[in-house]
Amino acid sequence: MLLAKIRRTGLGTALRVLVILPLGVSLAGCASLGNFSLGSLWGDKKEDELLPDQPADLLYNEALTLLNKKDFEKAAKKFEEVDRQHPYSEWGRKSLLMSAYAYYEGQKHPETVIAARRYLALHPGSADAAYAQFLAASALFDEIPNIEHDQRRTETAMEALSEVIRKYPETEYAVSARRKIDVARDQLAAKEMVTGRYYLKNRNFSGAINRFKVVVTKYQNTRHVEEALARLTEAYMSLGIVNEAQTAAVVLGHNFPESPWYKDAYALVTSGGNVPREDKGSWISRAWGNIRG
Repeated sequence: MLLAKIRRTGLGTALRVLVILPLGVSLAGCASLGNFSLGSLWGDKKEDELLPDQPADLLYNEALTLLNKKDFEKAAKKFEEVDRQHPYSEWGRKSLLMSAYAYYEGQKHPETVIAARRYLALHPGSADAAYAQFLAASALFDEIPNIEHDQRRTETAMEALSEVIRKYPETEYAVSARRKIDVARDQLAAKEMVTGRYYLKNRNFSGAINRFKVVVTKYQNTRHVEEALARLTEAYMSLGIVNEAQTAAVVLGHNFPESPWYKDAYALVTSGGNVPREDKGSWISRAWGNIRG
């Protein structure tokens, strides 16, 4: 037996597979009723024969060869054939997971999810269940749309990645899942910023505030929070709600004193004869204190 590892760049994980040379040929039979063959029923001298299944190890190694040649779709189909012909064998179990991996390598994300979830349904307690869960979540993550589009798929990917962390917290897959979640959260924050800027440009200040508020309360650890606080300063000053504008500016300056966004917010507040100052009753102060302590 030769122990090999297949690695996926960007996933930070490895899938172990056994490569075994063919050892034998499976038995095959033909359909008959005693000595009376089905072929003779129709006066045919040649008896009908069932095509024999191929040995599992042979099929598996053929699939690996296709995988190594980067013919991912054919490899996935060949692995599925192992599972079809030998569904209750160890070969079938491994092949089902390998088909998911091959689909992922070929960027067939829906097929990856289907194969990985089928594996989890049939083998939930196996040693490779964590990898299957992570593979399905990664396929969903790779389908995240850009920020101009609806982000429901991003939320679905985050839920799947969170499931990996919940079920397998001590694995390398949980570490990778957390990194992907950080990227997804940044994506959701960016979507809120795009919409907020649109409202601000069109002087829908209340709508803009609601969007920037989401960033400050839910996505404080993303790169968008500095701009969100500055935009809140701008929106509140436009509405004449000076205490909230002052609070947004002082929170921005306290946490990101070197930020160019703070310079803009400071200039905006002081242009009206005010200074950045915290209002303890402000939702901004409460949200920041609750999250940042």
